[in-house]
Amino acid sequence: MTYDILIIGGGAVGCAVARELSRFNLSIALVEKEWDVAAGTSGRNSAVVHAGFNNRPGSLMAKLCVEGNRGFEAACAELDVPYRKTGKLLVAFDQEDLAVLARLKAQGEENGCRGLWLLDQAQLKSMLPQVGGIGAMESPETGVFDPFQYTVALAENALQNGVQFFLGHGVTDIQALSDGFRVTAGRDVFHAGRLINCAGLFSHRISAMAGVEGYAIYPCRGEYFILDKIAADLLPMPIYPAPKAGIGGLGVHLTPTVHGNIIIGPSAEYIEAPEDTSSTRPIMDKLFREAQQLLPSLNRNHIIGAYAGVRPKQAPPGEGGFRDFVIREEDTCPGLINLIGIESPGLTASLPIARMVRDILSRTMDLVPDPAFAPQRQGILRFRDRSPEVQASLIARDPDYGEIVCRCQKVTRAELRQAAENPLGVRTLAGIKYRAWATTGRCNGGYCLPKIAQMLVEDYGLSPEEVSYRGPGSQLFAGRVKE
Repeated sequence: MTYDILIIGGGAVGCAVARELSRFNLSIALVEKEWDVAAGTSGRNSAVVHAGFNNRPGSLMAKLCVEGNRGFEAACAELDVPYRKTGKLLVAFDQEDLAVLARLKAQGEENGCRGLWLLDQAQLKSMLPQVGGIGAMESPETGVFDPFQYTVALAENALQNGVQFFLGHGVTDIQALSDGFRVTAGRDVFHAGRLINCAGLFSHRISAMAGVEGYAIYPCRGEYFILDKIAADLLPMPIYPAPKAGIGGLGVHLTPTVHGNIIIGPSAEYIEAPEDTSSTRPIMDKLFREAQQLLPSLNRNHIIGAYAGVRPKQAPPGEGGFRDFVIREEDTCPGLINLIGIESPGLTASLPIARMVRDILSRTMDLVPDPAFAPQRQGILRFRDRSPEVQASLIARDPDYGEIVCRCQKVTRAELRQAAENPLGVRTLAGIKYRAWATTGRCNGGYCLPKIAQMLVEDYGLSPEEVSYRGPGSQLFAGRVKE
């Protein structure tokens, strides 16, 4: 199979690059080792659209984050992705923290952030009396969104505009040729004139396969709690502690989600295995203690789940902090565009990153716009968000809207069908979960997961043994215990 461009990696950045390049008359393919997009770092994070004040002035991180923030709301509207501009507070607990906030405000203003202002203790208590601390900085341009649906939307829109997706295609070999690259992924061989490395935690390995050594990625795990929707009234916006020097992230924070929950986290722990998304008791206990410092009214009874994600850091243990994004065509390997160390704020910056890749390609390729490019994408219609009148009309049109399968999140059978019939062809329980948001409530799928599995068997022809959580190797059923 021969393409003008092959993209490796189906996270938010890889899918953003695919969508951006689908604006042009190019043949493009994307390969992803997992059986769905957003299966790694892009689907396991804080779901925050950052403003850009945390990043060093003059860095790509700062420039692309601010640019991404300013266009994010419009992009989510175009792609039918849940988004809400909430603002954010960084909270100080001592005089040293207050000095850090003053420095961040000045840094953010240098980066182009808008509306940053400092609050004293009285102003903080007037704004959010339930929050601890002696002062704060407000960032009004910060928002929250659904990162999984965002990545899915980018992928679906790219697919709609001609990009071919190959899921379950892990790259095992790359050969740089005189006219491009020969890439073995899954059981297929791809030839491409240009190779774009968006492999996240494995980007250094992909670069080395292509013949460019010298990069290193240090996996850094962040663990999270998920709180029930009953906790949503506790917090209208994300609250962060003033950051401490040398840690691998921004500190433990509390973030309301677009789905009505609150998440606590993340921790920052360097680990050996890049795919180790375990939740650990000592870290989780520490998370909750630190979260209670920010919000003393938190109660462990609010917790309904936990998850973890892994950041692809270039800064090694002992150094901590952040190194800048690497986004460049390699001089020693023409045609290879490496994206290395795309950690937070990579999601916020994903569209500007994609435009930067486009501009790099334009130096050596004639990018001819495709007049048929369609930027809009329509997602799943959310029954629970509609008025009673609209709900009645939906049920009249399709009786499956009248059957609530996931009671916690009020997800109908019609929505589950739309999720199962997604354009990428993903038929896993995780794929349906994150598209329709079923199984994510307080019962963690105890009621609806068996019904979804039954739907996959009865309506879509899977055998029980083929029903999996994330694809091959994660099957839920091994056989029958009785006939």
